[in-house]
Amino acid sequence: MVHLTRRSFLAAGAAGVAAVATRDLPAASRAELVWTDVEGWPIDGRAFADRKAPFDRLPARAEAVVREAVWKLSRDSAGMVVRFATTAPELHVRYRLSSDRLDMRHMPASGVSGVDLYGHDGKAWRWIEGTRPDRRDVAAKLFAGQPDRETPRHFLLYLPLYNGIEKLELGTLAAHAPTPLPPRAQRPILCYGTSILHGACASRPGLAWSAIVGRALDREVLNFGFSGNGRMEAEVAQFLVEPDPAVYVIDCLPNMTPELVAERTGPLVRQLRAARPSTPILLVEDRTFGNTWFVAKTAELHRQRRRALRDQYQRLLADGVADLHYLTGAELLGGDDEGTTDGSHPNDLGMMRQAEQVLAALRPLLAD
Repeated sequence: MVHLTRRSFLAAGAAGVAAVATRDLPAASRAELVWTDVEGWPIDGRAFADRKAPFDRLPARAEAVVREAVWKLSRDSAGMVVRFATTAPELHVRYRLSSDRLDMRHMPASGVSGVDLYGHDGKAWRWIEGTRPDRRDVAAKLFAGQPDRETPRHFLLYLPLYNGIEKLELGTLAAHAPTPLPPRAQRPILCYGTSILHGACASRPGLAWSAIVGRALDREVLNFGFSGNGRMEAEVAQFLVEPDPAVYVIDCLPNMTPELVAERTGPLVRQLRAARPSTPILLVEDRTFGNTWFVAKTAELHRQRRRALRDQYQRLLADGVADLHYLTGAELLGGDDEGTTDGSHPNDLGMMRQAEQVLAALRPLLAD
C-alpha cells in the first residue's frame, strides 16, 4: 500500500498526472489527509495483469489484434470496482481522467466520468455518494462526520463507465488508511456486449446493469462492453477465454445485422467452448426499442435478429454443444416503453429491469 501526501501527489503530477488543488477538497481536515493509491490493489473487473495503462480492460497486447475502435473503448474503466475496508470517519477521493469528454448528450458526467460509492450496512450494499465531474482532475468528499468505529466498514467504489482513469487515490485521516478487500474466491461472470453493457445510459456507474448484477450476487463481473462495437469478433474472444469465468454472457445483438448474427454466433460459441468446455454460455437477445410499437422497420429488425440468434442456438444444441442457454429480449427493459433514455439505451429504470432478467437467467447457472 502506498500512502501519498499532497507533496508526493504533486510530484506524481510532474510525471504526467495533474495535481489537484487543496481548494478542491471540501473538508476542514484537508491538510491532515493521507492519500492511498489504489493502482496496485486487486480491483474487480480488471482481468489482465499486462495492461498498457492502470485501468485498461484489455491487455496491452490486444492493441495489435483487435480493431482500433475496440481498443480505444477498452481504455474506459467500465465495470471496475475498488473494494476496500476502513474505519475512517471521513473519506475523500481524487483522480485524473483520461479524457476531457466528461459527459454525452444523453448521459450525464456522473455516469460517464464519475465514481460511485456504496457501503455495506450488514445486510446489503447501499449507495452513499458519487462524483459529478466538471474537469479532468476530480477531487471530492464522499462522506464525513461518521462516528469512530473499531470494526472497519466495507465499501465499493465504482469507476467511470465511459472514461478512463490515469490515477486514483483515497484520502483519509492517517489512522484510518483504507485496506483492499482480498480477491474473491468465486469465479467471475464475464459479459461481452455493446454500449448497453458498457453502461449507457446509467446516471451513475453503480446503476449499470452489470454493477447491479454484481451486487445482487456479491460476485465480480468482467465488463467487456464496447459501445457500437460488440460484434462477436474472434479477435476479441481470444482474450475472453483467458480468464476462467463461472459463466459467459453474450449480449451483442444490438450492434449486429441478422446476417452477422447468423455468420458469427456459431464460431464465437465454439471458440469459447473449445477453451472452456464446461463453462455455461448465456446468449441474450437484443432489447426492444422504446418506440418499436410505432416504427414497423425497427420491429422487423428485432424479429430478424432474434430469429437468426434462435436459429444458431438451436443448431448448436443439435450439434451437441452443451450448457448453452438463451434469454429472450422482448421484456429486457420492461413492457411499458419507459425503460430507455433515447429509445435504445436503458435509463436507470431500464438498467434495473435488465439486471433482474439477467439475474433470473444466471442464478441457475452458477455452481460455485
